[in-house]
Amino acid sequence: MISRRITQSLIAVGLLIATTAQAFTPPPPQLAAKAWALNDFQSGEMLTAKDPDTRIEPASLTKLMTAYVVFKAVKEGRLKLDQQLTVSAKGWKTEGSRMFLDPKTPATVDDLIKGMIVQSGNDACVTLAEAIAGSEEVFAGLMNVEAKRLGMNGSHFVNSTGLPDPNHYMTVADLGKIAGAIIRDYPQFYPIYSMHEFTYNKIKQPNRNLLLYRDPNVDGMKTGHTESAGFNLVASTHANGRRLISVVVGTTGDVVRANESAKLLGWGLQFFDTTKAFSAGQVVDTPRVYKGDADSVSLGFNSDRYLTVPKGDGGKFTTQAVLPAKPLIAPLKAGQQVGTVKLMANGKQVGEYPLVVLKDVNEGGFFHRLIDTIRLWFAK
Repeated sequence: MISRRITQSLIAVGLLIATTAQAFTPPPPQLAAKAWALNDFQSGEMLTAKDPDTRIEPASLTKLMTAYVVFKAVKEGRLKLDQQLTVSAKGWKTEGSRMFLDPKTPATVDDLIKGMIVQSGNDACVTLAEAIAGSEEVFAGLMNVEAKRLGMNGSHFVNSTGLPDPNHYMTVADLGKIAGAIIRDYPQFYPIYSMHEFTYNKIKQPNRNLLLYRDPNVDGMKTGHTESAGFNLVASTHANGRRLISVVVGTTGDVVRANESAKLLGWGLQFFDTTKAFSAGQVVDTPRVYKGDADSVSLGFNSDRYLTVPKGDGGKFTTQAVLPAKPLIAPLKAGQQVGTVKLMANGKQVGEYPLVVLKDVNEGGFFHRLIDTIRLWFAK
């Protein structure tokens, strides 16, 4: 367990977000929806939300999770984009939106992915699920495994389509997580979410995300609708090096879900800034190590770390590195977390990040380990 011992109390980061006085940040908009959330993609911070952890019926927003599992199968070579699949009787008869697969004509995985995303085709989802897992039921199990790995603890899946089932649910917090995971882990597939239309079997269907047609900065992601769920939308926009992801569920129409999502995204873009707090590989602390082939270890970050703050919230940010109370003893492996770093501004904590080993420290020789054992004994 990490203690509260601070090894370097105020290490200047040198971040200057603004030099002006703190600007006024209006309260977040209140939406005509059951639940919502707004996330900054780079920092991972949730800027505002209503009932983010309440179970909701996701409808076709489920297909974000379906797509993630499909993308993983393609990446691992278990599916090929040019591979041809034939819709089963179950897939062909699945109710709801469809890409109008023909049981007599195979479709490529590439077309099925586009049909799943752009046309929200339930027949495409079932076909892909059966190809990967043998049955949609087993595929739903894979969805649950991936959801758990991604920290989506408020979600449970029983199908690949989002058709209503009492045991099929998500939360808006989890929807933000899976949307961000797709953008982060499978950027090669993300442009499909911005396609305005897709034609298959001579049937052209438009993307139902109205924000794609209104705002050139919006480039995703997914709509959902059933009578019981209402009209849902996960949207993503990028501007000035930032990306925001909004989740709005339970509205009364497709225009309403677009309007309410635009309110959230506009508020987040207008009144917040996101800046890089730390770079991957940046050394933040070099504490003493015992019984190793080096006397100290470089601690920092294995990826870039970002911070989202209200616009005009100026001042110099400092860090506090918090390490275990017990001495660090080799071996230590790169990527191993050994503490945390708190980002402070005006005496308040505004961020916290895991502190990891940047380079292996292996065990030292016998006599070095013996000397350090004696040192540690006298240090007690």
